[in-house]
Amino acid sequence: MSNRSLTTFSAALLSSAALVLGVVVTPAGADPTASEATTPENRTVLAEDFSGTALPAGFTAVEGSWQVKNGRLYGTSANSGQQSRITFGEHLTDFRIEVTARFESVNDSARWTAMGLDVPADGAVPWQIATMRSGTTATNGLEFAQRTTANTWNVTDTAAAPSAAGTGRDVRMAVEVHGAKARWYFNGTEAMRTTKLARSARGVEALVVNGATVSFDDLKVTELPAESHLRPAGSPLTVIAHRGASSAAPENTLVSDEIARRGGAEYIENDVQPSKDGVPYVLHDGTVDRTTDGIGLIRSLTSAQLDALDAGSWFAPVYKGTRIPTLAAQLEDLKSRGGAMLLEIKGAHTRDEVATIVKTIRDHGMTDRVFVQSFEVSALRYTYELAPELPLGLLRDALDADPVAIAKELHLSAYNPSDGGLSKRLGVVQDLHAAGVAVNVWTVDSAARWRALEAAGVDGIITNRPAELSGWNAAWLQRQNETPDAPAVSITSPAAAARLDRAQAPVAAVQATGADKVTLTLDGGPVTAGKPLGLAGLAAGEHTLRAEATGPGGTTTATSVFTVEASRTGLAHLILTSGAKDQVVAKLTGMLGRADYKQLAKWAERHAGRSGLSGDRAALIAAEASALAAA
Repeated sequence: MSNRSLTTFSAALLSSAALVLGVVVTPAGADPTASEATTPENRTVLAEDFSGTALPAGFTAVEGSWQVKNGRLYGTSANSGQQSRITFGEHLTDFRIEVTARFESVNDSARWTAMGLDVPADGAVPWQIATMRSGTTATNGLEFAQRTTANTWNVTDTAAAPSAAGTGRDVRMAVEVHGAKARWYFNGTEAMRTTKLARSARGVEALVVNGATVSFDDLKVTELPAESHLRPAGSPLTVIAHRGASSAAPENTLVSDEIARRGGAEYIENDVQPSKDGVPYVLHDGTVDRTTDGIGLIRSLTSAQLDALDAGSWFAPVYKGTRIPTLAAQLEDLKSRGGAMLLEIKGAHTRDEVATIVKTIRDHGMTDRVFVQSFEVSALRYTYELAPELPLGLLRDALDADPVAIAKELHLSAYNPSDGGLSKRLGVVQDLHAAGVAVNVWTVDSAARWRALEAAGVDGIITNRPAELSGWNAAWLQRQNETPDAPAVSITSPAAAARLDRAQAPVAAVQATGADKVTLTLDGGPVTAGKPLGLAGLAAGEHTLRAEATGPGGTTTATSVFTVEASRTGLAHLILTSGAKDQVVAKLTGMLGRADYKQLAKWAERHAGRSGLSGDRAALIAAEASALAAA
């Protein structure tokens, strides 16, 4: 592989795992690093294998020791107080950074290395990184963290990696970034996500080492298309907090949003309506009666009147004094605290009222973190006319006759039906995905329904219980990452080493666990478990029954060898079930009764193929009689 530092050529590389709601749909469970498709929107910004002897062009060592040797880049930090940094690349909004990292030595298991996601080219603060400790299986083995302007840490997200990095072991680290959102991949497996990246206007990429010596290889930075909203393969459901954490705090308030954010919500779903004097407020109902200490239509109350209302006491005394936030306050809170907004334009709005909402979003620089949805088709049309950069979702209770057609007509990024509506036509999910349209379902608080909807392929869940869904997602990810046990299989009948005669009809019985499929053969030919084995047609001697169980953990086999042996009862069974004419059966049974086995064998051989005695059955009778004669 040639040294290609800071190149800017078109590449055929589209990662199948995108960030927060994804970019490409691939089969469930696929490795996001292994399925890439050609697209003109992707661009390889940097691909470096460190095959030279000096730092590549465009790499700036800021602190610590950095050198290239033995085909790898080595970074050393003497102690925990030194953040050794090297910067490279260019400022990107949507990109993937990936590198193979190996801890060569560490001062202790808490020391770390990181990918810089937004770092000034001179390495000065503030900067944003994705961190991996050598003790990766600790609860903070992986982190998203910010180095602030005060030179302190703000760790926004932590997780344990699925396996240990330790020392001397290569780990493929990757992060996919879309604005303030990111997904952290550890050896191809999603381990963590965030909506709280601190982004700047000029920051580039970097590698950072703390209290360790770390070597790096195969560094790559790829510019990605702007995010779509389809759930990436191998990623859990997107958590959308319905009116914030509305089961734990007063809905549609800043405190509800904060609880949802801390509980793992990626999107905060809020409702917006105008006051009498045209200020957009976050409120679900048409009146303030249910969720405040006031009464009246929101559109009949001025912003001053709305600001004076208590929007928390109705929920619990501890929330007394909580206010109805304006859209501007809600956006500012999200901007400073992290997160994205799924904003429902509630009820009928004029074009001017929608224009005020759009202006508020733009004035706060939040067009890249707001997703607009509505039941009102006119509101979505106005939004598209005024701000085509804002993604749109259509809310539905019952499904449209042709959801794909209306999605195209309205330029939708998502079609958001009720759980009840979607459950009647689950095939719509696949149709919408084929058209590049995501599906987010409302409002679902049941783990059983989360499981069913995840299996149906939906992208996100709007829920009153975002923390619970986030925990359910974590358990789902753990199950996906577990290596399943090999299936277990045993043959319970006929028992191994059994000695059987032809009068017996043992049932083939198999026990298996962890298997999706079990096949059974007798001497290489297929047989059916649960049905009797026909011993009358088997030659005397050993026979092998073989079971093969196949499941997610692989394939396991078991065998049982049994012996068919001659017996007086077995010979009688062969004669009586031969299908020969009555006089033939009488002749044979007469010789059997006298134990004249030699004569019986000769007589069966002479009459093979005559009087209804088939040649195969005659041969078996003769062989059985000869065996008894020799015993």
